[in-house]
Amino acid sequence: MADPYQNNIHHQGGGDSYGSYGEGGGHDGYGYREDFPPQEEDAASDVTEGHDEEDQTYEGEYQGIPHPDEEKAAQRAARAKARSAGSVVSELEELSEQYEDIMEDCGHGKFQWTLFMVLGLALMADGVECFVVAFVLPSAEKDLCLSNAEKGMLGLTVFLSMMVGAFLWGGLADKVGRRRCLIVALAINCVFGFLSSFAQGYGFFLFFRLLSGVGIGGTVPIVYSYFSEFLQMDKRGEHLSWLCMFWMIGGIYASFTAWGIIPRYGWGFSMGTEFQFHSWRVFVLVAALPAIGSLVGLTFMPESPRFLLENAKHDEAWMILKLVHDTNWRAKGQPEKVFTVTHIKTPKTAEDELIEIQSATGTAVQRWAVRSLTLSKLVVKNVASLLSAQLRSATLLMAIIWFCMAFSYYGLSVWFPDMIKHLQHEEYESRVKVFHRERVENFHFNFSLENQIHEEGEYIHDKFISIEMKSVKFESSLFEDCHFEDIKSTDTVFENCTIRSTVFYNTDLWEKFIDCKMENTTFEHNKQGCHLDTVEENDVLIYLVSFLGSLAVLPGNIISALFMDKIGRAKIIGGAMLISAGCTVFLFLSFSQSAIIALQCLFCGVSVAAWNGMEVVTVELYPASKRATAFGLLNALCKLAAVLGSSIFTSFVGKTKAVPILLSFAALVCGGLVALKLPDTRGKVLQ
Repeated sequence: MADPYQNNIHHQGGGDSYGSYGEGGGHDGYGYREDFPPQEEDAASDVTEGHDEEDQTYEGEYQGIPHPDEEKAAQRAARAKARSAGSVVSELEELSEQYEDIMEDCGHGKFQWTLFMVLGLALMADGVECFVVAFVLPSAEKDLCLSNAEKGMLGLTVFLSMMVGAFLWGGLADKVGRRRCLIVALAINCVFGFLSSFAQGYGFFLFFRLLSGVGIGGTVPIVYSYFSEFLQMDKRGEHLSWLCMFWMIGGIYASFTAWGIIPRYGWGFSMGTEFQFHSWRVFVLVAALPAIGSLVGLTFMPESPRFLLENAKHDEAWMILKLVHDTNWRAKGQPEKVFTVTHIKTPKTAEDELIEIQSATGTAVQRWAVRSLTLSKLVVKNVASLLSAQLRSATLLMAIIWFCMAFSYYGLSVWFPDMIKHLQHEEYESRVKVFHRERVENFHFNFSLENQIHEEGEYIHDKFISIEMKSVKFESSLFEDCHFEDIKSTDTVFENCTIRSTVFYNTDLWEKFIDCKMENTTFEHNKQGCHLDTVEENDVLIYLVSFLGSLAVLPGNIISALFMDKIGRAKIIGGAMLISAGCTVFLFLSFSQSAIIALQCLFCGVSVAAWNGMEVVTVELYPASKRATAFGLLNALCKLAAVLGSSIFTSFVGKTKAVPILLSFAALVCGGLVALKLPDTRGKVLQ
């Protein structure tokens, strides 16, 4: 019986630098088992019992459509012909071709979909992290007594820590392993995210969120590198694009849970005055659930076999590839299919030998120190190699595209809700009630005062008891023999007022006086520290805007996934960025909240296609030994651009729309035009 896999066997010259798995087989490169017992012609597995040959006839046979197996065989033959016709093939290029053939034999099935869900949760956790601080700040600023400067620092900390994490974990993943680094990164995120929910002071909260961000920052570069190495060539673009959808799901999850939890301020408990656990802290805990789910799932997932092969761990790689093969074909009802690879040739690098020698000499502490120093040097060397002659052009092009896209996207993502708040504030101020020279005597104010201005008024023998004052201003007014008790205020101020023989008991008004004249005035039991402002009507709208912005990404995700391999990565990126630039022009015509929300949804829905294309092409442009490092460096640059974009765009809110719109337009056009110069990576073996 002829070996059906005979055409797939690579005949390669020997080399002492190779390691191999298995014995015999009679072939160099990687071999296929020829000694397994042949099946009888009429044999059938339990799964296929009851099906005759006519049921299994390929449907396209009579339509002239080639069978998928025939197409794969033709592709392999073409690749083999190209190798034989070309110049001398390097060991790593040889490994790439071998690995692609093996992944085609393993097929795409249950294993990849399981890994898809596990890594999707990790990507979802990254999406949630970008929203956590923004959602909790309105409540946390009161619990933690945050100033405007501290709030700004907390917001920047998220992206800065994620920038550090992306660079750090991306570099380590190419030297230590994808799975191991991802597990450690997610564990750091979970632990410090959990601790941040209990932090009672600003310093501890900032510190814990900083370390949590460093952990989650490693997910994006590792997840895409990890998953791509379990995909065959014709599945790579589409399924990496589907994976991108989990970032959108993370945004929806964060918006939905924040909407359902944070406004319920009664959800919590307190232990005296020193420990407060309010609803926003519950949300911080719930936000960590995707990371916890991914962490649990990763304990059942293997390391990337491609990484293991690059590091000469061929025995482990063979076992994992066999697991992938058997899992997929068993789930497809073909358990009789045998994993026929018997040995794989892989290069053994000098770096492996160096680390092996160092780990076997000296004391445990010395070995750890030397190994850590060597590992650091290797990571730095790997980063520097991204600017080598072979990769310099790709790195510079991708750096420009990532920076331009992130600068515009994150800048506008912050600008949209800030503009909505600004329009709400303008509308609120337009409804202000002005009272001029009113005289109120012997009156008991037992109702709240909101959005009012009192000018040159006189208040004699009046009582203000158990009320709230929101956006109230008393200007050049007289208070004589009045009594204020149990007052809670927001944006309230007394300016140039005269206050005589008046008592303030259990209020927070003691710090709300500007250039006021006090005569025989008493302050007793002043409210200290921070307290919650009255619930604002626009809180729900903020969550809704984020929810709609995340949901609007769905159509763009689906379209980009379906057309990634048909149109090409470069055209997807360039087209999406140029269309997004066109969307920003319409912002000049947005004069209402609904118009801004609609344009935000349109912008997010189009720009996601560019993000998907960028992530796919970044994986494909770099070899396996530098893939996560390059992704980490570019993702770190992305976070830096996010910090710059959000800082610049928000500074113009309420002043002018022209600068943010023109900046985003210019950046998107620049990035889109550069993207069109990228090479077409469709149909190419993953390096």
